[in-house]
Amino acid sequence: MPLPLLCLSHRHQSHSHSPPAPNQAKPHTPTPMVMAMDAGALQLLAAAVAIVVPALLFRWFLAGRAAGGRKQRPRLPPGSTGLPLIGETLRLISAYKTPNPEPFIDERVARHGGVFTTHIFGERTVFSADPAFNRLLLAAEGRAVSCSYPSSITTLLGARSLLLTRGAAHKRLHSLTLTRLGRPASPPLLAHIDRLVLATMRQWEPAATVRLLDEAKKITFNLTVKQLVSIEPGPWTESLRREYVKLIDGFFSISFPFASLLPFTTYGQALKSRKKVAGALREVIRKRMEERTHDSGGDVKREKKDMVEELLQAEGGSFSEEEMVDFCLSLLVAGYETTSVLMTVAVKFLTETPAALAQLKEEHENMTRMKGENQPLEWSDYKSMTFTQSVINESLRVANIISGVFRRANTDIHFNGYTIPKGCKIFASFRAVHLNTEHYENARVFDPWRWQSNNKLQNEVGANLFTPFGGGPRLCPGYELARVVISVFLHHLVMRFSWEAAEEDRLVFFPTTRILKGYPINLRRRS
Repeated sequence: MPLPLLCLSHRHQSHSHSPPAPNQAKPHTPTPMVMAMDAGALQLLAAAVAIVVPALLFRWFLAGRAAGGRKQRPRLPPGSTGLPLIGETLRLISAYKTPNPEPFIDERVARHGGVFTTHIFGERTVFSADPAFNRLLLAAEGRAVSCSYPSSITTLLGARSLLLTRGAAHKRLHSLTLTRLGRPASPPLLAHIDRLVLATMRQWEPAATVRLLDEAKKITFNLTVKQLVSIEPGPWTESLRREYVKLIDGFFSISFPFASLLPFTTYGQALKSRKKVAGALREVIRKRMEERTHDSGGDVKREKKDMVEELLQAEGGSFSEEEMVDFCLSLLVAGYETTSVLMTVAVKFLTETPAALAQLKEEHENMTRMKGENQPLEWSDYKSMTFTQSVINESLRVANIISGVFRRANTDIHFNGYTIPKGCKIFASFRAVHLNTEHYENARVFDPWRWQSNNKLQNEVGANLFTPFGGGPRLCPGYELARVVISVFLHHLVMRFSWEAAEEDRLVFFPTTRILKGYPINLRRRS
């Protein structure tokens, strides 16, 4: 402690000097005031040394590090890393658990620009609200960037799933999916969608309250199962769906070693259910393989009635059993959650926008008058539903069922004077673009007419300003099928029922876009 030591030394010297000799001139004796001033000066000097010197040394140290950093570290987009360890994760989660998460993005875009750095979910992440950069990322999949998902999702889906495969493996799976699900104009497929939607609605009482999201999920799940393994709705599909729901619940839980030994945890239960779902699919696949073996040694060409048959015949039967199981499981995920949520959200938006609902009813009533009552829908009917397509586009834009995608940089990426280093995680936000008032007038308002009056918007479907289904090599192969299912569902709903919301409900956006209560509605059958 420098200051007390200096003061004690000065006092000790003033009391221990020898008295002057008689003939010697008496030395000047400092007055108490002078002594106090001397002591104060020494204290100030010591304080200055103690504070200023370390500060200068520290500043020099930081300057040296900064200079070294400029030579070695890339110039990242500006931003904030938030709190130690947790970064800005809690801020993001709290924002996305509300109906209006935009301030999280808007504040940072205003401060740092359309591409900024943050720290979420345990690591530094570059966040993009820039449509040009998003398009670059989507197009660069498999080269400059690769998809990146939480470990819980990778484990539960399986390494050979469509979502997780890369390169040539992903290309062949994507092509197969497009062959099977990317052509909804097929009359048998359209007829099955029509029949499945009607079968579900016939179970509704004439005046009943239904939780719309649950009903939509039944439709999408049963349709996907039919496309995968040709099994009609019944006890088998319902048992599979119950286990599948538990599997989905584990997607955004915390994965940890030996979780299978703790089935009471969400992730442990999800692993257990994953095993059951995979087992059920494996049993169907093995049975088909045995049937092929019995049919003239496997030489007879069988009808490609579903995805399993496509896989068994593809590339000379080169797909392994595990590849087929993982692939089918991932298609269940793709076909179940997103389409059912979009169906529910579209009805919610229409209910809250009476003018849009009235115009939708008019479109479908006119179409029914032209084709006649109780006639099955055809591809030409679907193509004539222009306002219905505007409703679907606007529901996709406002709700953002897929709010964005995570990517991992495979190499240094240079954009607008910044460098995103290899290995860095990147989040391309579709939501930030879709709800930006620079791109869409009154962007936060549900307005399906914007898609009818503005040809520019129609031309930008699938371009960088409107990417509800992603883009690039990972463009959702079933996006057209999803639109057909929603169109058929809306057609039968408005032609057979009127409804009103049974209670207040709202959208939240973490961990995914969802409606908190499943949107219960009171139904009345139309006369």
